[in-house]
Amino acid sequence: MKSILALLTLTISLSACKQQIKVKDDSTIITNVNVVDVRSGKILVNQHVVISDGQTQDIIPDEGQEVKSTSVIKGDGLYMVPGLTEMHAHIPSPAWGRNLTKETLFLYLSNGVTTIRGMLGHPAHLELREQALNSEILSPRIFTSSPSVNGNTFPDKATARKLIPAYKEAGYDFLKIHPGIKLDVFEEIVEIANNNNIGFAGHVPIDVGIHNALSSKYLTIDHIDGFLEGLVPSELGVDPSANGFFGYDFTDLANVQIIDSLVAKSKENGVWVVPTQSLFDRWFSPADPRELASEDEMKYMPASTIENWVESKQGLISGETYDPEKWKRFNDIRRKLLFTLNENGQGLLLGSDAPQVFNVPGFSIHHEMKGMSDAGISNLDIIRSGTLNPAKFFDAEGEFGEIVPGASADFILIAGNPLEDLDNLKKLRGVMVRGNWLSKEEIDSKLEEIAERMSKL
Repeated sequence: MKSILALLTLTISLSACKQQIKVKDDSTIITNVNVVDVRSGKILVNQHVVISDGQTQDIIPDEGQEVKSTSVIKGDGLYMVPGLTEMHAHIPSPAWGRNLTKETLFLYLSNGVTTIRGMLGHPAHLELREQALNSEILSPRIFTSSPSVNGNTFPDKATARKLIPAYKEAGYDFLKIHPGIKLDVFEEIVEIANNNNIGFAGHVPIDVGIHNALSSKYLTIDHIDGFLEGLVPSELGVDPSANGFFGYDFTDLANVQIIDSLVAKSKENGVWVVPTQSLFDRWFSPADPRELASEDEMKYMPASTIENWVESKQGLISGETYDPEKWKRFNDIRRKLLFTLNENGQGLLLGSDAPQVFNVPGFSIHHEMKGMSDAGISNLDIIRSGTLNPAKFFDAEGEFGEIVPGASADFILIAGNPLEDLDNLKKLRGVMVRGNWLSKEEIDSKLEEIAERMSKL
């Protein structure tokens, strides 16, 4: 009898001393969740993640602790992945003629994109960036380019000397390079940009060429632009302006043995690459545009825009030089470039170029991931291209891009391990953006509203 009483007393004593997770009153705790560590590639099983003041405060292994908080999100069986970064995004501007900014920003969030890099800047985006940073609007974190730097806007060196310091003073994060710039003007742009401590990224103008672009230390080369042209042996003496759509017309002249040296040069100069492979798998593929237009995600774009996309794609693939078999050879070369750039280059950054032809903001990131997977890149490296790599690119490791104490609370909860199957990233159960929680129910409700509005535009 005494032993039974002693055991009962010990049980009560241990229960009374059961450890509690102590948190601030305004904290949120996600309980029993599986955290994807994108740095190590491991899964931290059954963790309690404490969120406060917009940051991840602590990650505590579940050891039977008593969890007490005014805000608890049950993560039982779910996986927590850092919020994704779309490194080639477009944000509506007044020039678009329609006020679709809120809808576009939400479409990114609805797919777990918590950071975007806008690639066609406008003064209005500078204000949006600050509003997002201060959580005054529901939006991903924003980095924004300058207005387009192209052959028309930068026709001469004098323009470069005038506009680049003005763009830096205005607060743009970098310069967006578009086609048409002459080599002498480009060289002036590089010098003035370096003197004003502002980087540049984007396309590779024909007159510049991939070798000059890499040597000038672009921040990123987007679309793998210029690389295919760089695979054409110089002794062939081709006219670079006859390259076609991103080098398509040079497909059968390209020497894939040159890939390794080009990739090595990208690493030597620290040039990251944003593939936007989904453009080439969708817009430039032989796929029927009407079939793409019927995809469920298209309801989140204006009906008139979808019709324009159908016409654009039809026009692109119905030209005399377009051949589905040649497209396949072209795309195979791009995949070889993609794989090698990931293995031996500076690295890849996830970006799909949305909204663009059949690339709906947020949703297109899944098409981009599939394109990278088809090139033979591992699921972990693909996820890193949209999480840890952008943090490294922006010199912001520990601030976002991974789930660690002190980092911004940007993450998604999904029903399945994305390291095993990237499609699990589509099984969204909620998004946290800078500590603001969006449940699946809230996301679905807002998406319905957006679809209703877009059907009338």
